[in-house]
Amino acid sequence: MAVRQLRYRVFISTVALLAAGQVSAQTYPVKPVRFIVPYTAGGPSDVLARLLGTGLTEALRKQVIVDNRGGANGNIGMQAAATAPPDGHTIVLSTGFTLTVNPHIYRLPYDIERDFAPISLLISSAALLVVTPTLPAKSVPELIRLAKARPGELTFGSSGLGGFGHISGELFKMLTKTSMIHVPYKSAAPALTDLAAGNITVLFNNLVTTVPMVEAGRVRAIAVTTRERSPVIPDVPTVAEAGVPGYESTTWNGLLAPAGTPEDALARLNSEVVKILASADMKQRISARGAAVTPSTPEQFRAKIREETARMADVVRFAKIKPN
Repeated sequence: MAVRQLRYRVFISTVALLAAGQVSAQTYPVKPVRFIVPYTAGGPSDVLARLLGTGLTEALRKQVIVDNRGGANGNIGMQAAATAPPDGHTIVLSTGFTLTVNPHIYRLPYDIERDFAPISLLISSAALLVVTPTLPAKSVPELIRLAKARPGELTFGSSGLGGFGHISGELFKMLTKTSMIHVPYKSAAPALTDLAAGNITVLFNNLVTTVPMVEAGRVRAIAVTTRERSPVIPDVPTVAEAGVPGYESTTWNGLLAPAGTPEDALARLNSEVVKILASADMKQRISARGAAVTPSTPEQFRAKIREETARMADVVRFAKIKPN
């Protein structure tokens, strides 16, 4: 009798679980989705998240609420996402550098491979290599010759330790065998101001804020950091074509969820994100900020993380980057 009752309970439990799975697949999401952005409000990643959040709110018919959890180069927000319930109602937007550089610099309380489920790549963009107008270098070869002739005298600014501008500069130094002193700032704006004033000599910075300074003659553009020229400033060559074969540095964003998130939720999120990024309106908004949409499958995104993490290890080791 006891065995029969036990079998009956197991049968009922199994049926209930199967039914719950079917309901979950049919009704996801069942509540508002928390969209963690591990950076401060108003920055490029926050702007992207809010554009994407608006599209997802319409597509999912549930409110997608942006939650800015900035600090520690993105680590605070990523930890919050890693420990959130893996039920499909928490997602996180990250930069490539948070995903692939931070593991080489910090002792993280989370593991990117173990604790996150990739959903899709989102966008990518170039940096612009610019110099102060008084610097006697108008091309990449001239900049390399000058840096080698005056080792340790040239300075390059960035928006912070381990960020896009910093890594772009260190990769340039590594491949060209030059010596320039890194000067980190709290954000890109004061670095760009100091470059125009001649307080630093070189800067790798985003296109949106830098191109207007180039057009105004306040800084001089030398090259873009991507594999191909940017349509935003097509007359400026890439670093690679200007004399540094193999050089490429891009900043990109991706969308992830906590590991263990149901596959049906991940598939739904990927499908909706790809549709949103494919819209003409979204493409126009992204291109206006000097970037391009780059949607992907979860598998392609995971492969990108692994490849870039391995590549960044060499740059971090070369630069001897340590946390403040």
